[in-house]
Amino acid sequence: MLQAIGLTSTRRREHPPAVDDLTFEARSGRVTVLLGASGAGKTTALRLVLGLEAGRGFTYFRGNPLHRIANPACEVGALLGDVPGHPARTVRGQLRMLSAAVGVPASRADELLDVVGLGGLAQEQLGRLSLGMDRRLGLASALLGDPQTLVLDDPVRGLSPRDRSWLFALLRAHAAHGGTVLCTLREPKEAARIADRVVMLHEGRLLADQEAAEFSRTRLRPRVAIRTPHAARLSAVLAREARAERRSVEVIAEGSGVLAVFGSSCAEVGETAFRHGVLVHRLTEEVGDAAPATETEPFGVTAPARSPAPVPPSTASPVSAPLPGSAPVPSAASEPPAAPAVALTPAPARDGSGGAAAVPRGPRPVRGPRWPLRYELRRLLGVRTSPLIALAAVAASLALCLVLARTGVTAVKPHTVAAWPGFLPLPPAAFGAGLIGALAFGEEFRYPALASARGTVSRRLGLLLAKLVVTAAAAVVLAVLVVVLDVQALRLVFGPESVAVPPDWSALAAGWGALCVGCAWSGLLAAGVFRVTAAGVAAVLAVPVLVAPVAHKVLVVPAVRSIAGLPGRLREPAWVELPQQADRWLIAAMRLPVQPVGAALVLSLVALICAYVFTGLRRRAFW
Repeated sequence: MLQAIGLTSTRRREHPPAVDDLTFEARSGRVTVLLGASGAGKTTALRLVLGLEAGRGFTYFRGNPLHRIANPACEVGALLGDVPGHPARTVRGQLRMLSAAVGVPASRADELLDVVGLGGLAQEQLGRLSLGMDRRLGLASALLGDPQTLVLDDPVRGLSPRDRSWLFALLRAHAAHGGTVLCTLREPKEAARIADRVVMLHEGRLLADQEAAEFSRTRLRPRVAIRTPHAARLSAVLAREARAERRSVEVIAEGSGVLAVFGSSCAEVGETAFRHGVLVHRLTEEVGDAAPATETEPFGVTAPARSPAPVPPSTASPVSAPLPGSAPVPSAASEPPAAPAVALTPAPARDGSGGAAAVPRGPRPVRGPRWPLRYELRRLLGVRTSPLIALAAVAASLALCLVLARTGVTAVKPHTVAAWPGFLPLPPAAFGAGLIGALAFGEEFRYPALASARGTVSRRLGLLLAKLVVTAAAAVVLAVLVVVLDVQALRLVFGPESVAVPPDWSALAAGWGALCVGCAWSGLLAAGVFRVTAAGVAAVLAVPVLVAPVAHKVLVVPAVRSIAGLPGRLREPAWVELPQQADRWLIAAMRLPVQPVGAALVLSLVALICAYVFTGLRRRAFW
């Protein structure tokens, strides 16, 4: 059950608020429709319900505000607009990535693909989906956490009649299994077809809150639906008799052999058809501006298994035969009893006039994925962008390595193996690692799958740590791959004796790995702070171009004292006896920050971490 009390959006300068003091409820086991023309405030009302827009008022989901629910995806599933996602990601890859964010097994994604009729398109890319298929994927994303409540913004916009029938049937099935459905629609005839209760909005204020039958009786015109093979002839006869009798009758052709007559009755239309010998196959009276029901049933509709809201034994009503493997379905005549309002609604603060005081509220911070490491791995490996970047870096490193060794610009030394000539600010491997790190956050903001309605992503520490671990692992793998392939290529082309292992290989390996990991983290943090991939790439290039020269001038000064013998002195206060081999690793680790590029990386990372933490605290995004 969903309860919205006093929802009011923030006033915009001289304009009135888009939603003003809106109060309604959507009960379990029913479909509630927010109806209104364009600009009536329907979308803003849904955003206020979900806490996505600043405003006043209260919203309770089964008695709890959304920000107090541990896993909101298991309570409410939302679909506002189109489904965001990388165009090259597959349908199954998108759902499995989101399943890690919600905290459900990957098998749940495969189940929902069959539920929404996308089982045959599991390997299709998102950029190639039609509008109807995209909407099906959006419903699957909303149903991942098996939510009690579905919140949908104009879900049938742009869909074909067949897709509309399928979607309406799926929503009815969710409500029949004890769920709550709240959606917005523009057409009154569609609201009359699907809704159990209709909440009408006009200029952001509540116009009417009615049951569907009462809404159809009081707000829509009655009509007579006719199916005849002589539609044109019957339409002309009805119009001629209406003019002769001076009655207001409107006849509309709705398809091949289908007529809708407003301002008349079945008896009058039937008598007219009998007098003129017109064959009639179907003649019914309908309340509402709805089209006649189609004879074809919606295809592929399967209600996702879920647990309905508990019903007290004293008020339990008979139920129909349950579907295999699902919960019992309440009958259409019965309705799950609503709990007392006092039990569901905490008492809000009162103002001086005795009314409920509307408390200002802003958008809540986006919650991070439940399984951040699994989510990040699926995000990275779900598209070919990162593997292609790594492949390009390896190919460029091989070409530069062979050219440098052949021309003799440098001997076969570490810079040759790393493919780092003097005219390049960074070797291809380090730049590729930085680009992979920049895309880790840049793609989140470009295709915000975690929080599509907010246009942003979670900045929580769990997601940040997962991205740091995954990008560091990718950078290390790329660095090792480049060195191994370059050494093998040099030995193949110039002979085995052309490459020898240097005595300080451990320090060189540590420096090479630290360079690639530092570039990856610089790109990651900069893209997270500035919300764009280009900022991450710029931060990676700024390390050798801007920061390194400054660090070089600061570090290259006459040394007054020496730190020789520091590893030996560090052994004295150590509790555990360190092996002699550890001295070389300590010296290698201390040499990294005093190198110009190493010092530039350390300074850049410290500045970016501070900026990331500051922006996160400023937006309250860490809690």
